[in-house]
Amino acid sequence: MTEEPKESGPVSARTGAVGPREAARLVGEAPGPTLIAVGGIHGNEPGGVEAALRCVARMRAVRTVGEVVVFRGNMGGLAQKKRYHVRDLNRVWREATVARLEGKARAELDPEEVEQVELLAAIRGAIARARGQVYLVDLHTTSAAGVPFVIFGDTLPQRRFVRPLPLPLVIGLEEQVDGVLAEYWTRQGCITFSVEGGQHDDPKSVDNLEATLILAAEAAGLFAKGALDTRADYKLLEGRRGHLPPVMEVVERHAITADDGFKMAPGFRNLDHARKGQLLASDKNGELRAHEDGIVILPLYQAQGNDGFFWGRKVSEARLRASERIRELHLDRVLRFLPGVTRDKHHPSRLLVDRRIARLYPLDVFHVFGYRRFREHGDFLAVERQPG
Repeated sequence: MTEEPKESGPVSARTGAVGPREAARLVGEAPGPTLIAVGGIHGNEPGGVEAALRCVARMRAVRTVGEVVVFRGNMGGLAQKKRYHVRDLNRVWREATVARLEGKARAELDPEEVEQVELLAAIRGAIARARGQVYLVDLHTTSAAGVPFVIFGDTLPQRRFVRPLPLPLVIGLEEQVDGVLAEYWTRQGCITFSVEGGQHDDPKSVDNLEATLILAAEAAGLFAKGALDTRADYKLLEGRRGHLPPVMEVVERHAITADDGFKMAPGFRNLDHARKGQLLASDKNGELRAHEDGIVILPLYQAQGNDGFFWGRKVSEARLRASERIRELHLDRVLRFLPGVTRDKHHPSRLLVDRRIARLYPLDVFHVFGYRRFREHGDFLAVERQPG
């Protein structure tokens, strides 16, 4: 590493200049992994940027390899403390959308499209410089209070990377929504996860995000084990998790629109347990009650957003280990022999399931093999998993 300039605020390392989009960069002495941290992709969530800058400041004190780079997500939203102006910047990351934007003149772009084009170029630049495996961490906070937790696309490399983190891990949430940042970059070959650090205005949320990111940097190998004392970070997050299950999965998303009149029932925190029959929310059609015991994830207590809440349940260690072994042996090949199941010729990671025949067996069977994205496709369900 080079000498750090004697100035306040974020600074650059020996390559590249820090600008508004790139909040900080630290380049190690030797080749190694690249860790990309994105904070504030929602403009009302500035805590991720602050947490990432703290991590870079800590890492400057030790020998590092590879590179750490911090990007601000929705800069216009951050300036106005607004989640977004025209569209949610964490719902637009699809290959078709990227291709369309790249064919448009800048004057034709709306505010979030400008943000996306700039962030896309910045992340691509970091990947082009990479001298090893690229990791991307998307740092968030939430409108509800509660326990911080990790979200990741259900690939085996990403499972292995996040499993040591002492926070609740939530599988299947990323696959419930389309166009999220982390999923897009998983498809580009990065190992990714997102972390929800806590309530927007709670200073502890920044502490949670900092601890998670520094442990991720250590796990990725950006600095040697023991070079930084991360025991307090681990203990902090372990204490936040408490007695919650280590791993949970999302089984349902309650999507909403502005016309629904959705209102979350007061008092829910992230990862709160709810009992069968308990009032969860209400909308123009009446009350929404739990149809079984489960876990409330990301309850919505802000004006903007299309996700009312997610519904989850505990995943046992035995089930996790079994699914990992099944996937290591590539036993998903047997799925095409199930009645009504065919593989999409144009998308190797997608199965087409006849919706009439699929009633004969539980769709949970696909979860074991990592197929967690279910979308209606005419008379079929398109059942997909992330590559990797």
